[in-house]
Parts: sequence; structure tokens; C-alpha cells
Amino acid sequence: MKIGLLGYGRMGKIIERVALSRGHEISYKASSTQETGILSHCDVAIDFSIPNVATQNLTKCFNNNVPVVSGTTGWLDDYDNMVAKCNEKEGAFIYASNFSLGVNIFFQLNKELAKMMRQFNDYSVNIEEIHHTKKLDAPSGTAITLAEGIIEETNKKSWSLDKQNGELDIPIKARRIEDVPGTHSINYQSDIDTITITHEAHNREGFALGAVVAAEWLQNKKGVYTMQDVLNLS
Repeated sequence: MKIGLLGYGRMGKIIERVALSRGHEISYKASSTQETGILSHCDVAIDFSIPNVATQNLTKCFNNNVPVVSGTTGWLDDYDNMVAKCNEKEGAFIYASNFSLGVNIFFQLNKELAKMMRQFNDYSVNIEEIHHTKKLDAPSGTAITLAEGIIEETNKKSWSLDKQNGELDIPIKARRIEDVPGTHSINYQSDIDTITITHEAHNREGFALGAVVAAEWLQNKKGVYTMQDVLNLS
């Protein structure tokens, strides 16, 4: 499979290594300073760029009829527009706030726990996420996805960064520490006890592997999908 890399920073280089180890070819690379290869010759593209160019990258893929997997966060105000553009061009698209296979299992576990906890009003819920200091957005896209999963299964209505706006709001605490790949915790607290589930990434290999697995799955498909589709977790 010929893969295009949109964004060639730390994640792009790890994705390249993982893709090559799985027998694929990197036939296109684009970063803020260089571009090599021809995007339209790729079987699929993987976007791990930065928020202010993500929509440009996705649009370029749709216009060139190249299926695209995106793990860039911080641009989701334009998500519906990108879905419409994908459908208009009869393209293929997967966005995930986190491509780690373990995190996507964690997303499902979070929703199942939320279902169980919604009848116990004595517990309040909060989310904490920790990432490396170079991460540009806060809270993380993963934390937002976790909050949305809780909202979907309970009477919670919203989330807020570093504060709580009423009982129906989920507070998210975002911490930035050097060289932390990503840790996310969901805490249900009462006066009696605390229930916590945590996913801790040990390195970035899991994110890269999940993105490549998603790209393999998306090849030759049309439509908009999620990692739940890729992993058959729906």
C-alpha cells in the first residue's frame, strides 16, 4: 500500500517506521517546509499535522480521491464541513481523537461505566489528562471524546476546562509535563470512595500503529467512519 504522510513531525516519523515495518511504502510526504512525491498516487493518506492546516490537508485528499485518516486535533469546528466535503467528493475519511487501539477500548469502557454510574447521584465525575509540553491544544481531543461519551450516557450536558459550570457540567483538568505521551483518567467521587479508570500511553507507537491499521482498513472504501468501525466495537 502506498501511503501519503501529511505532517512529518515526531508522529509522522513514527508512523513512517511502523508503516514500513508492515510492508507499506511511503510515497508522499508533506510538512511545513517540504513536499516530496505525488499525493494522487497514494492509496491512502495519514494526517498528523497541526490544527491550522488540517482542513486544507483533508480537502486536498478529497479533491485527489485519496482516502484519508486524520489524527490531528484542535480543528473540529470544521468537522461537519469536512464530512460534507468527503461525501460530496465520494471520498473516504476516518477522524479519531486518538488512534491507539487501547484508547479506543477505553472509550467503550468509559461509556459502559457512565451507564452504570448514571443512577448513583452521590458521585460527581471529572476528567484529568496529561500530555507533553509540545501539545498545542487543551483539553486533548481524547479528553473531549471521553466527556462526550459520558454526556451521551448520562444527564450531563457539557464539559469545561479547569472549572465546573454547574452540576450538569464535567470539569476537565489539563496538565502539561515534559515527555508524557498521554494519560487520561475518569474519576467518579463521593464522600465514601472514588472510582477511577485510567489509560496511560507508554510511548507513541500505539498511536502510530492504530493510524496505520485504520489506513489499511480504509483502503478501497467510501464514506465516513470511526475507529469503532475499524475495531468492530460499535
